[in-house]
Amino acid sequence: MSEFNGKKRQRRSWAEPYKIKVVEPLKMATRAQREKAIAAAGFNTFLLKSEDVYIDLLTDSGTSAMSDRQWAGMMKGDEAYAGSDNFYQLEKTIRKYYGYKHVMPTHQGRGAENILSQITIKQGDYVPGNMYFTTTRLHQELAGGTFVDVIADEGHIPQSENPFKGNVDIAKLQQLIDEVGAEKIPYFCLHTTVNMAGGQPVSMANIRDTTAVCREHGIKIYLDATRAVENAYFIKMREAGYAKKSIAEILLEICSYTDGCTMSGKKDCMVNIGGFLALNDDALAEKARNMVVVYEGLHTYGGMAGRDMEAMAIGIEESVSYDHMRARIGQVVYLGEQLIEAGVPIVQPIGGHGVFVDAARFLPHIPQSQFPAQSLAAALYINSGVRAMERGAVSAGRDPATGENRQPKLELVRLTLPRRVYTQAHMDVTAEAIIDLWEKRDSICGLKFTFEPEYLRFFQSQFTPTCGASVLNDGENEGETYSDCESDILPEQHADAHD
Repeated sequence: MSEFNGKKRQRRSWAEPYKIKVVEPLKMATRAQREKAIAAAGFNTFLLKSEDVYIDLLTDSGTSAMSDRQWAGMMKGDEAYAGSDNFYQLEKTIRKYYGYKHVMPTHQGRGAENILSQITIKQGDYVPGNMYFTTTRLHQELAGGTFVDVIADEGHIPQSENPFKGNVDIAKLQQLIDEVGAEKIPYFCLHTTVNMAGGQPVSMANIRDTTAVCREHGIKIYLDATRAVENAYFIKMREAGYAKKSIAEILLEICSYTDGCTMSGKKDCMVNIGGFLALNDDALAEKARNMVVVYEGLHTYGGMAGRDMEAMAIGIEESVSYDHMRARIGQVVYLGEQLIEAGVPIVQPIGGHGVFVDAARFLPHIPQSQFPAQSLAAALYINSGVRAMERGAVSAGRDPATGENRQPKLELVRLTLPRRVYTQAHMDVTAEAIIDLWEKRDSICGLKFTFEPEYLRFFQSQFTPTCGASVLNDGENEGETYSDCESDILPEQHADAHD
């Protein structure tokens, strides 16, 4: 609160710490058009055409807006096949902010995951981690390993208010070591933040404890650094002793407890494509460089153009800005708090890169065998043109040993916010659409497979509703949401109707 003419007034809200130079028009389709589009996509939001989407919250991967400095840097692209200047700039920047000795660019994060898995995992190994990620686990399995989830129990409970729900359960980790032996554990996979738990962070204290156990038993620890900067922000805001430290200092400390990392630069680094594998071990790095040549490209470009490496180096510098990260997380919180106020069940505390709607509580009438999160994502698109994605039973896939559908404890719809792309007004529209759907949630039905690929099925699967022709049967015809925009009357011209 502040004083003005002797009266109390509410302090003004924050605004995005940037101004808009270039705009991309959004297409606002009618409900009938959206019904047709989602049916053609097999009720899978990944298979929608971008031109049919109004507000795209499918992912924050490669969808962020680059800054003027990044675009300018792209003009400095040195597209030499070997020894590009941009590689050495990227290498220097990664060493400065992440601290690792050896840097190998990859086309994106899963390229780094593939190489790390192939050079470390043997048939019959076990790879513990604080909850799985889809592509990471698949690469571990294809290399002959078995992923073991050792996240704290709170990570599987959407209602838990633990500020660090991504923490490792040290007892679970020790139990696995005792059962299979340290020699069967090539490394520990540390996720910061934990995507599948709702973008939940790990505390620095827990990272230190996890590292101590791994060091005691001679087990390497590798970081999934995709959103480590967001995790550093949460540590600054929530963990004692870090309030006065910079995000860059906290990030460097996180990395100091690990032996290397895989990185999808399409998230924290705010580029459209690219990633890297970073290692401290000289011998392992030599193996990795050789594998980069086989699968990605020469070790000084690794599947990336010189201009993209330059943009990534600049994006890393921009990512550790407190103002940027405060606005980035703040926008997520802004959306999440509106849903909480309306009674919509979401994962709490609100995570770093998106708001995760608890589809199991949203749609208790739909059994997990009929994929409630997939159904909710499809219904949201029909209702509003907002594209989200499923993070539940479809993403979990099938158990490779039994062939049965895995049944994860979390059945979520992820509303993922690209960095520096949307305004608070877009968040208002999104919140209103979800709240409207919450009020008519009984009209949503389940889905069943019509097509299922062998790997990472959530990307390409197709479905059909278990009741009727549509997943949303609310009796609505042509839409009544702002996204349909069927009238040429601007919002302010409706003022008389609200007086």
